[in-house]
Order: sequence, then C-alpha cells, then structure tokens
Amino acid sequence: MDVLLTGSAGFIGSHVAEALTAAGHRVRGLDLRPDGLAPSGGPGGTADVRDAAAVARRLRGADAVCHQAAKVGLGVDVSDLPDYASVNVHGTAVLLAEMARAGVGTLVLASSMVVYGEGAYTCATHGPVRPAPRPEEALRAGRFEPDCPECGRPLAPGTVAEDAALDPRNVYADTKLAQEHLAASWARATGGAAAALRYHNVYGPRMPRDTPYAGVAAIFRSRLMNGEAPLVFEDGGQRRDFVHVRDVARANVLALERLAAGPPEPGGLRAYNIASGEPRTIGDMARALAGAFGGPAPRVTGGHRLGDVRHIVARPDRARRELGFGPEVPFADGMAEFARDAAEPAAAAAPPAVTAAEPARRPVTSS
Repeated sequence: MDVLLTGSAGFIGSHVAEALTAAGHRVRGLDLRPDGLAPSGGPGGTADVRDAAAVARRLRGADAVCHQAAKVGLGVDVSDLPDYASVNVHGTAVLLAEMARAGVGTLVLASSMVVYGEGAYTCATHGPVRPAPRPEEALRAGRFEPDCPECGRPLAPGTVAEDAALDPRNVYADTKLAQEHLAASWARATGGAAAALRYHNVYGPRMPRDTPYAGVAAIFRSRLMNGEAPLVFEDGGQRRDFVHVRDVARANVLALERLAAGPPEPGGLRAYNIASGEPRTIGDMARALAGAFGGPAPRVTGGHRLGDVRHIVARPDRARRELGFGPEVPFADGMAEFARDAAEPAAAAAPPAVTAAEPARRPVTSS
C-alpha cells in the first residue's frame, strides 16, 4: 500500500513510519517538522494538516491514510481551546474532505482512551455504574477512589471495552471523540472504511520531555535524569495500561492491512483498544523506572489534580480477535529501554500540534 501518514515525524508517527516501511508499504509523510519525510522515501516535508492544498497534493496516488497528527495533552489553560479545536477537529475535517475528493477510502485514526473518561466500575448493590468526576473536597481529604453515584459505597474497578459509554472530560478528549465522529460520518457518506485505535498510555523511545505536553512517564524520567525522585500524585494506586510505542506502531500496520483486506464494518468506523492488557499502577511505573535508573525511589505526595481520572484500564480482546494484535514488549523490558533512551530535548521538539499520542500532561507528576 501507498500510505499517507500524518504526524510522520512525531513520537508515535515516526515509529509507525518505520513499521509500515518494514512491512513493505510505501509511506509518504506529512508533518509540521521539516524531517517529516518518511523513511521509505515517499513524499514528505513540512506541511500542516489544516492546509487543504498541501493535503490534496500528498493524497495523490495514495491508497490509505494513517492519521496521527494532533495537538496532544490536556493543555495548560483555557487559552489552548482554539488550538485544540483547530488542529484536531478542523484539521481532521480538512483531511477527510480531501480524502473524499481524492477517492481514498481507507483510514486508520489515532484516537485515545481519554474518550472513555473515568474507567469501568461495579457497585456490589447497583451493578455497573458510571461515577461522577471526583469532587475536590474528597481529593483534598485523601479519598481518591470514586464512590457509587447511587449509594455512595466503594466501587470495584474493571476493564473498559470499546462499546462502553463515552464520557470525555477535558478538551483534548472532546476533540479526540469529535475526530471519531467525523471519521464515522466520512465513512458513511463515502462508503469508506475507518478504524479508530484508542491508544492507552503509550511510552518508549523518542517520547518528548520537558514540555507542558509531556506524558507522566517522560516527566518521571526527566526527574530521574536530574537525580530527583519521581513525585507521584494521590497514593500512586491509579491504574493505567502502559503500552510500548513499537506495539502501537504494529497495531497501525495490522489495522491498515485488515481494512485493505476487507473491513469489519464497510461504510463505518470500528474502534479498538490498543493496550497491553496488563494493568499497572502509576506507582508501579514510577518504581520500575526508578529501578532501571538505579534510584532515587519515587515519593508519593498525596497531591491531586482536579479532573484526573482514578482508573482507566482496557479490555483489548477486539484488537486481538479482529486485528491479530497482541503486545510483544514486556513492561519491565520496555521501561528499562525507556530509561536508557536519550530523551529528545524540548528545544528540538515540534510544536504540540504534530503527533497524536497518549493524553500528555502539563508538567506535574501523575497521569
């Protein structure tokens, strides 16, 4: 296949480009960075996904699109709102419109676990429930676990499947869900096929650091590189699913090949959790990274950030069943490699609107 890859020079996009090339596909890059040329030698260079003419030029002769370009992270403050909407929503709309004009009917979209909001929970009395956002007074008092909205009793966390109710709780999540809705509308209108890959907490080589949009793993690593202990919010018991970037890249290849061979939902969008299937806590991750560095040990602060979710863990069965996807990089090995990786300096990084990734964070201490 000849694949247009947006965000081709970014953290995840650069790995996707390598995986596609290794699988025998030709990659043409589109990125805000001048090094957006794909390793297979396809057309590339500096371009903005919101530039319809530039997108149209790169779509000529393409068979499929892998859309990674996005403004990532929760943002710094409300002044970021227009940029998120412009890059993630308008940029995706421009891309889809040009795909329709060019007759390109296959799309893999980088989505995110953030579309779920808080994870899945069960009350012993009321069964599956959707807890409300945790109130600040509870967090200040160190009551971190969500309560049942019906009876106020403690909840048991579970795993989230793709058919779970969607409940985005920040502007980044809003725009990622908007991308899925736009892609579904495009597929219905054109008869195209789309897959939305809902990435969980992605980490690995080339992850940016020391920016307001860096993920928690990168923040912890930056502190360790400076000889400082990772600072863990709440009690460190927040559950996440950490998935290596090379596994995520391979999922993109599998999804593109699956759509090309015959999509599960012609004229529609199919969502997939891209995760390891092995829940870890933020404390687990901080300890693994500190161990790989040889210390110092993480410090649990008890601090909190209003709007953070407590637990979000995936059920990746659909990706395994329909795409043949399963993680190949063990957590301990991946964290050891991540510790060894020379992080990309912030000054060399592109603006935040270049690559879709896990929901990155402002420079605080937990995800």
